[in-house]
Amino acid sequence: MSEPRRWRAVAIVGPTASGKSDAALSVARRFASSPGAPVVELVSVDSMAVYRGMDIGTDKPPAEVRRQVRYHMLDLVPASEEFSVARFQRAATAALADIGQRGSLPVLVGGTGLHLRAVVDGLALPGRYPAVAAELDASLDDAECQGHGTAALAGLHARLAELDPVAAGRIAPSNRRRIVRALEVTLGSGRPFSTYGPGLERYPPTPVAMVGITTDGAELERRIEERVGAHLSAGFLGEVEGLLAAPGGLSRTARQAVGYRELLAHIEGEVSLDEAVGEIIRRTRTLAKRQRAWFGRDPRIVWVDRADVVDAALEMSGAK
Repeated sequence: MSEPRRWRAVAIVGPTASGKSDAALSVARRFASSPGAPVVELVSVDSMAVYRGMDIGTDKPPAEVRRQVRYHMLDLVPASEEFSVARFQRAATAALADIGQRGSLPVLVGGTGLHLRAVVDGLALPGRYPAVAAELDASLDDAECQGHGTAALAGLHARLAELDPVAAGRIAPSNRRRIVRALEVTLGSGRPFSTYGPGLERYPPTPVAMVGITTDGAELERRIEERVGAHLSAGFLGEVEGLLAAPGGLSRTARQAVGYRELLAHIEGEVSLDEAVGEIIRRTRTLAKRQRAWFGRDPRIVWVDRADVVDAALEMSGAK
């Protein structure tokens, strides 16, 4: 008697606008049309897609697609709520266990590299220390009200450099969110924030096969511009206005999402719409470069052209 066929979970990764979501959906549909193949369920690895109401800017699949293929890690919390990497890790791990119990095959898809590593490698993540973070944020808010916010932020970065020079060297002096987070962990836990990071330098064996989409720089820039235009045509500005007007508004994390931060600045009268759109395109290009660098360091990822992603994912899963 032959042994039952073994399948391997797959992750499809790459920079934003590279075509990951379409490829993952194609994999699910190919499996659905193959006799004897398991049902594929898609697991989003997008740190912002967990927020309800943040639909257009995160490229969530439309309702008709979600009726055909089961998705996980979408619309978990309101946009007014904070959702940490640790919470994401717990929720995604539970989703993968649930998929396995049904005998379905998970295909992870997304471009948030740290969240993917947290799931596939089970990273040990630092805890949260809300009181410490609140005190740090309050000091910066007070300084901004008095007109010396930049100097105050530089002071916090200098403080981090004294306590954890490795972390300070990795964080730009202008990045308030990351400086506050690093100090929150360092002060709250008594352990340097950077000591949680060495795990990222190791790439241990993982049960998840990972396929990456190679992209030509000029082509990716064109796709980014087209996607930003499509988002605006689909009502992106109205979506952001609605989120801002909703009870609780947007959390600190949600406000930083690419596209949302720039349109919020326009709604709040800081920049024109044209300026906001230009900044969305610029920041999205920067994000794509960071994603390419992040995933490019992982030797476990098999890189293929966009046209070959579906076949590669099927082969790595054991379907071919």
